[in-house]
Amino acid sequence: MHSTRLSVEGMTCASCVGRVERALNSTTGVSNANVNLATETAEVTFDAPADVAGLVAALDKAGYPARTEEVTFDVQGMTCASCVGRVERALAALEGVREASVNLAAETAQVRYLAGVQDVQSLTKAIAKSGYDARARMDREAAPVNRKADEARVLRKRLVLAAALTLPIFVIEMGGHLIPALHHWWMMTVPEWLWRMVQFALTCVVLAGPGWVFFSKGIPSLLRGGPDMNALVALGSGAAFAYSTVVTFWPQAVPMGAQNVYFEAAAVIVTLILLGRWLEAGAKGARVRRSANLPGCVPMWRGSNAQGL
Repeated sequence: MHSTRLSVEGMTCASCVGRVERALNSTTGVSNANVNLATETAEVTFDAPADVAGLVAALDKAGYPARTEEVTFDVQGMTCASCVGRVERALAALEGVREASVNLAAETAQVRYLAGVQDVQSLTKAIAKSGYDARARMDREAAPVNRKADEARVLRKRLVLAAALTLPIFVIEMGGHLIPALHHWWMMTVPEWLWRMVQFALTCVVLAGPGWVFFSKGIPSLLRGGPDMNALVALGSGAAFAYSTVVTFWPQAVPMGAQNVYFEAAAVIVTLILLGRWLEAGAKGARVRRSANLPGCVPMWRGSNAQGL
């Protein structure tokens, strides 16, 4: 029996965990697969004919690919093409190495490997066993990586943009319900058709920009018959946007009493889900920072000039 730990991308809820576990357990040779949503990992126990490549293929088919990482080594001692081949074979022989490319002129080796199956230390040892000294550039030149902190920073940028575009729509539409005078003043000041066009434009940018991640991941999962949270967000915001667009450009297609637009609903859905994802990534990044003692990191709410979270 063999066991391996794979880092899995794309899981957002318990349903995703169940789909990943079923995909792995249905692979011939797998005796047990336990998936952890918090750490985004899968612990798999298997025997022949199952292998790591087969497990990765099962994850790809399920729509939750195994996470890969890349590292560049400075390799000393190579003098000819035979040396290059020796290093490449030593790296390719390691389980979990997806690609290894050695450049004799630059004296470097670029390796792409499965996170959790291999690490930089084991790759360095493999090169050393082939007879060459190697140092990973990330060890010498880069600070320790907090992936969740990086993810939180990306989500924060998307959230800020989505919130800035959503706020005008939300204030005018929802504020009009709370303060009737605001609604009457706005309707007398701005023509209805113009305001609907503005809402359409702002919501288009929200969905096609910060919110596109939900459609790019959710629609494929829906087509595979395994919808996840991304699919729910895409369906909810997409339905509100599509109906409102029809009412805006082809009002005759719907009854007179149903000619209402819901652009604010589409934009708010995306913005709130991005807010939740940002808070989740920030909490996980803080936990990684504490467990790994990453330097130079401060909580995201204590300033935007921090290097991490």
